[in-house]
Amino acid sequence: MTEVEPYLVRLTTRLLEGIERLPADQRERNTTYLLEAQNPDGGFSGREGGSDLYYTGFALRSLAVLQALNEDVCNKAANFLRTKMTGSAGVVDFFSLVVSCYLVPLGGGPDVLADAPADWPERVAATLETFRTPDGGYGKTPGALYGSTYTSFLVTLCLQLLGRSSPDAEKLAAFVKSRRRDDGGYVEISAMKRSGTNPTAAGVGLLQILGALDDTARTGTATFLAALPSPFEGGLRANDRIPAADLLSTFTGSWTLDQLGHANKLDWDAIQRYAEECERPIGGFRGGLWDEHTDVEYTFYGLGTLALAALMLE
Repeated sequence: MTEVEPYLVRLTTRLLEGIERLPADQRERNTTYLLEAQNPDGGFSGREGGSDLYYTGFALRSLAVLQALNEDVCNKAANFLRTKMTGSAGVVDFFSLVVSCYLVPLGGGPDVLADAPADWPERVAATLETFRTPDGGYGKTPGALYGSTYTSFLVTLCLQLLGRSSPDAEKLAAFVKSRRRDDGGYVEISAMKRSGTNPTAAGVGLLQILGALDDTARTGTATFLAALPSPFEGGLRANDRIPAADLLSTFTGSWTLDQLGHANKLDWDAIQRYAEECERPIGGFRGGLWDEHTDVEYTFYGLGTLALAALMLE
């Protein structure tokens, strides 16, 4: 049985609950950081270059969980999004566009899709199917021979927001299960033998959406993720072969353990300290203690991690 509540709605609701518990000054400085990051064309950039759909999506999601989306921000963002409604794009950009179009009206902006062709959702869904691979997953490019766990997850999230179900869901579930390894985690591509935090989060999320996550998989995955915190830093590592933690893995691993019902396997005080150390005093988060720069993507992961920690430490 597939999920009724969209995955991203559940994630956003959970983060909203946690962020409300953060100190007001912390919420305010990160809101300011994000608002100041918006470009004149309405989009948001990464660490270099102009406005980018990917980073625009993360900035809007961050402002949404901070309850800081407003009409001005959303009107500007809508102008940028309208310029991206035509032309070719990869799955990551499709996902970022769909998420952004979903959020803008919630913040008081216009319905970006109002002027789009009536069949735009069907066109997007059909385009996403061109990324389908023979193994049942979705690849990073149309016509790819093998699927990507992360790309398959993004396609499924897109389809949920478009109100569409996953075509041939059983084959997609079988694809994800084939990416599970003996260590309890999941891999991104079939040739990999050892699991990673982020493909594991994607694999679990996808199986949750499809209603295909069994108890044995839950337990094995929880054990795998619980072994990934860095003993020196407190955050989670991308895999068990590297010493340094990063904020992306900390967020996705923590969120996944929460969703598996095994959040108690983590030291949330250590995770909270790690995320706080990644934050700049004026707002914005670095990718890890090794990183010298902030961006809107890692700010989403930082806020998300602190939100989960606030809920767990209550």
